[in-house]
Amino acid sequence: MPNKNTNNSMSFLPEDASLEAVLYDKLEIGQQQELSENYSQIRREKVDKPAIFIGTGTCGLGAGAKKTLKKIHTYLDVHNIDADVMEVGCIGLCVEEPIVDVQLPGRPRISFSRIKEDKIDNLLDNVFKNKIDTDQAICQFPPKGLKEWEGVVSIDKHPFFAPQTRWVLANCGIINPASFEEYIAHGGYQALAKTVRRYTPAELCDMVEKSGLRGRGGGGFLTGKKWKFALNTESDQKYFICNADEGDPGAFMDRAVIEGDPHRLLEGLAIAAYGIGATKAYIYIRAEYPLAIERLKEAIIQARGMGLLGDNILDSGFDLDIIIKKGAGAFVCGEETALIHSIEGKRGMPRPRPPFPAVSGLFGKPTIINNVETIANLPALLVNGEEWFSSVGTETSKGTKVFALSGKITNTGLVEVAMGTTLRDIVFKIGGGIPDGNAYKAVQIGGPSGGCIPEQHLDIQIDYESLIKVGAMMGSGGLVVMDERTCMVDVAKFFMDFIQRESCGKCIPCREGTRRMLEILERITKSRKSEEGIDALERFQGIMYLNRLGNVIKDTSLCGLGKTAPNPVLATLHYFRDEYEAHIYERRCPAGVCRDLLTYEIDADKCIGCTLCSKKCPVDAILGNPKTPHFIIADKCIGCGACADVCKFNAVNVN
Repeated sequence: MPNKNTNNSMSFLPEDASLEAVLYDKLEIGQQQELSENYSQIRREKVDKPAIFIGTGTCGLGAGAKKTLKKIHTYLDVHNIDADVMEVGCIGLCVEEPIVDVQLPGRPRISFSRIKEDKIDNLLDNVFKNKIDTDQAICQFPPKGLKEWEGVVSIDKHPFFAPQTRWVLANCGIINPASFEEYIAHGGYQALAKTVRRYTPAELCDMVEKSGLRGRGGGGFLTGKKWKFALNTESDQKYFICNADEGDPGAFMDRAVIEGDPHRLLEGLAIAAYGIGATKAYIYIRAEYPLAIERLKEAIIQARGMGLLGDNILDSGFDLDIIIKKGAGAFVCGEETALIHSIEGKRGMPRPRPPFPAVSGLFGKPTIINNVETIANLPALLVNGEEWFSSVGTETSKGTKVFALSGKITNTGLVEVAMGTTLRDIVFKIGGGIPDGNAYKAVQIGGPSGGCIPEQHLDIQIDYESLIKVGAMMGSGGLVVMDERTCMVDVAKFFMDFIQRESCGKCIPCREGTRRMLEILERITKSRKSEEGIDALERFQGIMYLNRLGNVIKDTSLCGLGKTAPNPVLATLHYFRDEYEAHIYERRCPAGVCRDLLTYEIDADKCIGCTLCSKKCPVDAILGNPKTPHFIIADKCIGCGACADVCKFNAVNVN
């Protein structure tokens, strides 16, 4: 089991007091007083007047948070109440959005779930009278000497949050991402100040390597070791790139981190650039993340204004410019060399390696690429030390991992757990298990490049090596849960279709091989009625080559994306062979998902002859007289399901 350490604090260090002086000189008079007099006020450990927080990350806005925010302001105006209203990022429990927190003087902060605009009046009426509806309350923050709310669990004991070890997500949903002062009050930029004043780039690389931090976006290469390749390469210019493209279906970790805590990414990126001697850094982010981009731009302006970006950072002689580069959402640009080509203004296509980007990357210069989560780990690592970081996790996988929980799971959202936590704990303790009493079937982990983990491997510990052993991979951290109603052949077809469409087309194994695999899967899920001539023979011939074709693609594709492209098919074929056999030999979908393989029958005991089904059938495949049981002509039925949709008596059986 992992060694859990929940120390998320990054408190100011006495020897770094000069950082406060540097920032102090750059603040307005009123801000100077606020910053120097009471950090606890900025952190809102206690408040002098009511404070209301609302999650306005993408998930919150999608659930209606903008209307809720407007209603909050209206309520305060109507009742003439002086209160602070702050927009925060997502705290991770996306299923309960819009989430509204309230903190009253003398009381701890308390969170309420699913507060749409029509619930604001009642909620605030009660809270301002020191009354709450415990059914709406999610949790309260640790009281710290304040009068706690009765009947409301503390956040550190809530079943969703208690098993987590929140380092990267420590501030998400807590602080105002647009407030530079709040980030500073929570220990922000202390790691950068400590780094540029105490360590040489070589010493920094050694620390990061000793910590055991591995890349959180793909193969899991040791971060510090990777940096050293670029550091030791002589060049007049070096680049550091943050990969925030996040192209995996079901992944939204990077977006949430940037929306909720943008300064953490900027601080980590500055530390990383210093470590390899880079003076220019790029954040490559998909254009579909407008809120994240907006908050990044604002944070860059703030950091530059405080002397934490630009020339001579903190009087250290270290210069750094950060440039935001918008990507067009191409999945292949998650691959390092394709991403580099995109920044250069070229088509995003991988190139053969060596030379590796650390030696010859962006514009032919030494370049290091890490993803958002890897970089966001650096501030806490540098403040607390490499031994602190490596004390959590397993022997070969240190620290924590952020996962995006989605699919057939009760608590959809963002979680951060210590490496070594079991998959069962993530799904059933933090995730709350499978809704509606359905049985667990599998978890797709690692996105299209990953694999499906069945029930027999639920107790596997989450680390890089363990996942590879069961045919999956860590990837960026998308974790899609599937239940008994999920067809694994259909899942494989979905990911294969995604990969085939996203293939850059440069190498034949990936371009043509994935297309052939998709065609085979499509034939498996079609009924006999759609076949002509020798289609049935070609169907069986394709099936015989499916496994072999997948392995050839893995062995011969140019880039990492092509080499992992067949994983969803190979993993489902290995663990769910019985479902493939049912589709192949019986032309039956056990989960009842593949529409072409479904058959429809009318139960004569339930049918009253209302004729609705026969009227809706587009091919006149249903016969029967009014007020007498009807029946379906199987040879004419096209499986559209219209009869089942309109039947009010559940008389149509779907098999």
